Amino acid sequence: MTTPVPLRGFDRAPAAVLVVSPSEPVRVALARMLSHERSEILSAETAAQAFALGGVHRIACAVLDDTLPNLAPAGLAARLGELEPGACVLLLAGDGTAGAEDGRVVRLEKPVDPIALCAAVDSALRRSDAIRESHQINAWLAEEVTSRTDELHRERENLKQLSVATLEALVNALEAKDPHLRGHSARVADLAGAIAEAMGLPTDTCGAVRTAGRLHDIGKIGIPERVLAQEGPLSAEDFEQIKRHPIVGEQILAPLTHLGAVLGYVRHHHERWDGAGYPDGLQGEEIPIGARIIGAVEIYDALTTSRPYQRTMEPAQAVVRVRELFGSVIDPTVGEALTRCVDRAGASG
Repeated sequence: MTTPVPLRGFDRAPAAVLVVSPSEPVRVALARMLSHERSEILSAETAAQAFALGGVHRIACAVLDDTLPNLAPAGLAARLGELEPGACVLLLAGDGTAGAEDGRVVRLEKPVDPIALCAAVDSALRRSDAIRESHQINAWLAEEVTSRTDELHRERENLKQLSVATLEALVNALEAKDPHLRGHSARVADLAGAIAEAMGLPTDTCGAVRTAGRLHDIGKIGIPERVLAQEGPLSAEDFEQIKRHPIVGEQILAPLTHLGAVLGYVRHHHERWDGAGYPDGLQGEEIPIGARIIGAVEIYDALTTSRPYQRTMEPAQAVVRVRELFGSVIDPTVGEALTRCVDRAGASG
């Protein structure tokens, strides 16, 4: 039978045995009886000394002479147990009784039998070892579980970031084909995230808004390139295809369940405050807050970047135009936050 290998970091050094008696000859005799034990033998003459030693040593067992005044066996056992789980007191009693008083105090009859004393001390030491090892194993397991949980969390976060980065690369490749759209999603993500923060939204919501801003047009991958590249007015049929891109985007992202609210932000970023948007005709606060923010930023970005069908506006002009859409297309609260962010960017620029 092989001996188990001790777990790394476990303290397997035996705890000490404390002999407590007001009589030096008794202390010496008891220490001699226990001299073969594997533990260090300590001795105390008074209750004060016993408690002092209990404060600096791991003591698994105290052999207590019942002639010592002012020292309750249960009190000493409790004090020792604070430092060494499973510590007990062997009370040498001259009243003809023997056996356990409770889980921590065991009475041994005087005059004490050396063999019975050694057996009782050995049993106490083994019990202390077992309890201490159990505590150490539990502490080690808790540490291992925490470490592994942290590791799994890091791995999951890395996979999340990798999946989003891969999808961003697809969006960038799509936008690269159209000089008018190049960098659009990155700009939307930055301004949408700033608006979410300006509105005092929770940190996780702000992060979801930024992610949705980067990915909101990924559904255009499913739209024929001839429709995307068309610079003139779209036919009714082509516009119906364009209107599908929020749904396609949500379908592409659906397997990435960790994206959570991002899916709703992508699906609904073309809804209107007055309910005349698409794909579901949501109205007012039925529209997820992230979708309302991205929708407003999309309009602002379209006004301030070069497009074949309109002249490019300066930020101040675009803000004036955006204000005209408050309460119809744009959530007024979101619009006001957009205005503040644009004004702040202009002042800092």
